[in-house]
Amino acid sequence: MKRRKFVITAGTMGAAVLGGAVGTAAVSCNTPVAENTASAKKKVLMKVGCQSGGTTIENLEFKARHGVYNIDGGMPKVIDGVGWDLEDSMAKREACEKYGISLDAYHLPLTSAGIDRVLYPNIMLGKSPERDREIEIIQQMIEVAGKTGVKLLNYNTTILPVLRTGRTVDPKRGNASYSTWNYEEAVKNNDPKTVAGDVSIDDMFERIAYFLDRVLPVAEEYKVKLGNHIADPPTHPGYRGITRWNSPDVFEGIKRFAQLSDSEYHGFNFCIGSIAEGLKDPKTEILPIIKWVGERNQIFNIHLRNIKGGWDNFQEVYPDNGDMDFFQVIRALRDVGFDGMVMPDHVPVHAAEGSNAQAFAFCYGYIKGLLQAVSDEV
Repeated sequence: MKRRKFVITAGTMGAAVLGGAVGTAAVSCNTPVAENTASAKKKVLMKVGCQSGGTTIENLEFKARHGVYNIDGGMPKVIDGVGWDLEDSMAKREACEKYGISLDAYHLPLTSAGIDRVLYPNIMLGKSPERDREIEIIQQMIEVAGKTGVKLLNYNTTILPVLRTGRTVDPKRGNASYSTWNYEEAVKNNDPKTVAGDVSIDDMFERIAYFLDRVLPVAEEYKVKLGNHIADPPTHPGYRGITRWNSPDVFEGIKRFAQLSDSEYHGFNFCIGSIAEGLKDPKTEILPIIKWVGERNQIFNIHLRNIKGGWDNFQEVYPDNGDMDFFQVIRALRDVGFDGMVMPDHVPVHAAEGSNAQAFAFCYGYIKGLLQAVSDEV
């Protein structure tokens, strides 16, 4: 199979495409209002989705009750040393179809759990020949997804896990508890390096490019998109020995990753919350990033997670009480023609029974309301 050429050099990419609020087109006095409305209106192609709960009957019924008809189904059973079980994958699709739910995506077992807990660590440790065998297993998983009709595989390319330092209770939201990161507090903990030792940003991109060079041809053959989730959160170079590929400048990291390949199957599981964690003013800075990546058609999936704060200090909150204006975010996604799923991923918790389900139900309704609002907008 023909392989793409990849760029693994460091350095600043081109200037960011400027973005901002979307204005309303002026209506000419000589133009009938109805005609102008029809020409100005942009169709909303995205839909509410979710990646939690898998394909159990209980979860599928929960999703259907809340109007969620597109999901990331987790992953099929893993056959040790081989990859995914095709029969189990087909059974997952059939289970979804009984409820009118489309199985749009899976997660590859390249997760955000950290190098000590991920199933195939050598890909990001850069160890050959071990990583070559692990990549062969990932290639098989792409094949299974394609044969099942699953068109997107989400994955992570991280060494450190998701980083948090505690929780913050909000009495104004019924004592909801928000996952929190504070870099100064993290440094005080003096946490050790991982088994990876010291890894530079160029090391990270070399390992990512090595992986992509071998899996993208298979993705192209089976018409399966590969959506990478940035490391959560972006943080300072050399923290615990690691410089994350999206750190310290999250937009530059995104641009560098995006330009590793011109394959239409190479893009992002675009986490609004994680990107915002690397910004000083998320409300304004997120919009040009959406525009730049969206106009390249590299947004494959959306994690719609809001935060209070930004670089070095934030809390993960509900979609309606964070610093970002999600109406503007959904509008920006509409305007670049995004047609995938918009889903909650991390949600606040609280002490009452059914905490997780309550939070997700709120998020589904909120997203559906946003989609309706921008759909009706002229």
